[in-house]
This record gives sequence, C-alpha cells and structure tokens, in this order.
Amino acid sequence: MASLSIRKLDDNTISRLRVRAAEHGVSMEEEVRRIIQQAVETPARVGDLAVDLFSPAYGGEPLHLPERETTEPLGFADPHERN
Repeated sequence: MASLSIRKLDDNTISRLRVRAAEHGVSMEEEVRRIIQQAVETPARVGDLAVDLFSPAYGGEPLHLPERETTEPLGFADPHERN
C-alpha cells in the first residue's frame, strides 16, 4: 500500500480535522483516509439508486401497487347524427 504526506496544512484545518476524527472515534490518519476515499469514489448512478430503493432482491421492501381501476372509454357523438 502506498503512503502519502501532506505538507503545509494550516493550523485551523488540522484543528477541525482533529475534532472531526474525534467525533467519528477514529485517528486523524483514518479520518483523512475516509475523506479521500469518499472524494474519489465513483458516484452512484440513478438507476442503481432506484434498484436499491425498490427492488426486494436488494433488501428493500417490495413495491405494492394499488389495484388499477378500469373505466369504459368515452364515446363521442357524431356531429352529423341527429337525435
């Protein structure tokens, strides 16, 4: 695995990073790894999100649709026909 050194970070950034790491219960080094990994991850595609939300195969609840109501089509009067 590769190593990376980051120089010239200002004190405010280091301080905020230290607080953020403490909030997550990890070291600053682990917090930086997580931040970098999240920044370079491939974003989820909309189709994948839809499958995750609506597909029971992916652990979601099955989508239940209400029964469909059917109606008779509208009839149109012939304008040339007289009653």
